[in-house]
Amino acid sequence: MGKVVALIPARGGSKRIPGKNTKLLQGHPLLAYSIASALESGVVHRVLCSTDNSAIADIARSYGAEVPGLRPASLATDGAHDIGFVRHAINEWFDSDVEFLVLLRPPNPLRRGASIATALATLKATSWADSVRALRPVSEHPGKMWRVDEFGEAVTYLDQGGPYNGPTQDLEKLYVQSSALEIVRTRAVVANDSISGARVLALELPGYEGFDVNAELDWIVMERLVEDNPDLLPRPERANC
Repeated sequence: MGKVVALIPARGGSKRIPGKNTKLLQGHPLLAYSIASALESGVVHRVLCSTDNSAIADIARSYGAEVPGLRPASLATDGAHDIGFVRHAINEWFDSDVEFLVLLRPPNPLRRGASIATALATLKATSWADSVRALRPVSEHPGKMWRVDEFGEAVTYLDQGGPYNGPTQDLEKLYVQSSALEIVRTRAVVANDSISGARVLALELPGYEGFDVNAELDWIVMERLVEDNPDLLPRPERANC
């Protein structure tokens, strides 16, 4: 059987929440929870951190991740696409027998190891899928959105062929991607030059596991959530303890 590698992207620059990847949550840097969930899963052979920052690299290592080298600065800019750091990791750090890549992003500290294991098993059992990706139902449906022209006139964003002011529950159920969990077959990344491959299997995570921390308000909500429910978080452990 092919191996499974978890890859945690944690570049040094963060505009919306400065220093986000190392910001402390319940006494641990945010990226430590992604490392902890990978180790908790019991299905990952290696945990790698892709970063351009030596301080982040040291923190990742202290919690049990490998950092074989720093990501090139050109792959850590605001405009750099994810496929860049993924290709770099595959080309530089992966052995030829790595079959699955588990992408675990630090802004999702509530994702648990059991969900990683379940997602991997589901992908293995679904031969047509190149990857599995966490999705969550939209909270603001595009069927209730409007476009405003230069004169201030509002027109519906979607042409739904019927009354626009009907109840939301009558609209098609739609999802938005969560950054919490993506697992992809390594060969599909190479063949399609994409972190998702060509065909994607949907995954709904339980509870709050798909909650994304992308703005200051998200951070405030997250702090309150884990203050009241600390068991929602994986338990990071320092590798040198």
